[in-house]
Amino acid sequence: MPERAGSDSRQRRDELAAFLRSRRARITPQQAGLPLTGRRRTPGLRREELALLAGMSATWYTYLEQGREIRASDQVLAALAGALRLDAHERDHLFRLAGRAPSTEGPEPLDPDVAAVPLLLQPHPAYVIDETYEVLSHNPATERVFPGLVTSNGRAPNLARWTFLDPRAREVLVDWEEEARGLLARVRTLAGAHPGDPRHGRLVDELHEGSSEVREWWPRFEVQARGGGRKRLRAADGGVSTYAYTAFHVAGRPGQTLVIYAA
Repeated sequence: MPERAGSDSRQRRDELAAFLRSRRARITPQQAGLPLTGRRRTPGLRREELALLAGMSATWYTYLEQGREIRASDQVLAALAGALRLDAHERDHLFRLAGRAPSTEGPEPLDPDVAAVPLLLQPHPAYVIDETYEVLSHNPATERVFPGLVTSNGRAPNLARWTFLDPRAREVLVDWEEEARGLLARVRTLAGAHPGDPRHGRLVDELHEGSSEVREWWPRFEVQARGGGRKRLRAADGGVSTYAYTAFHVAGRPGQTLVIYAA
């Protein structure tokens, strides 16, 4: 057990270090209000410049980017988030990577009453997913608009696996790249919130193994929260419909989300 805990801590520190480096690289001195100081070999701010903006020691900040075993306070994290100009989702991701949020060791059980909700919403496509995008409950309309998603193959259906690994997803999702990149950003956000959860690790590994797009996009460190929006779906006859979808967290089960579509 101590060995596993140490491995999880190391993974989280490495993820935090890489996230900080990626966000530091995207801010120019002009954006930060700093004077230009000659030619730069790398994009973005230098470590000492970011440390200055955040009001901390350059050495201490370097330790963070090196993944050393140090613990940042809430005040330090807030200062870094401000200096890096993180949005709300990125700020939350930073705090979680720094160990400021509890991790979940396994999936939460689905209440039978919640499992029945998608059927009540027929003919609108509706399903319940968990934090690894496994489909816990769905109605027949879901099978109609997302062919292959809930096909029984000995494994629990999973929206992320379907999107990246099932060729049918590229036919159904008219704006596949936009949808897939957003989904991967949400997968990263949730995986960062549960650095020691093997279920998240297995999903990320499987997506990397089976998708060249995942291997290309993952190093960009894009993060995003779950929410609603619009999605264009192609039917079997070739017709395209625009669906509005809304996501609701299940009361008492924040890891479970009910998603409802309406044409």
